[in-house]
Amino acid sequence: EVQLQASGGGLVQAGGSLRLSCSASGFSFDDYTITWFRQAPGKQREMVAISTLGDFTNYAASVKGRFTISRDNDKNTLDLQMNDLKPEDTGIYYCMSTVEGTPYFGQGTLVTVSS
Repeated sequence: EVQLQASGGGLVQAGGSLRLSCSASGFSFDDYTITWFRQAPGKQREMVAISTLGDFTNYAASVKGRFTISRDNDKNTLDLQMNDLKPEDTGIYYCMSTVEGTPYFGQGTLVTVSS
């Protein structure tokens, strides 16, 4: 069974840092793209960062330079280091992978950034 689980969220003041972790199981982790999404209250879900085969990474313009992906294929984890957090980074953060044509979203973790 494919499973993804995000963890590490919490409450932080603006300018602070958090490190989220996505733990995956049930598929060959290093063969698949893993994406971090977030959804703020009342807004659509948006892509935050993506890690593909060959260690290619990409980030949303709003987080570039502040967020960094770190992938560990031995541990089946994809971490998201978030620095200089802003109130607009508040939301539920999810990790996702499309495995054999089926998208799997893990249970999210809540990040709240206070001003």
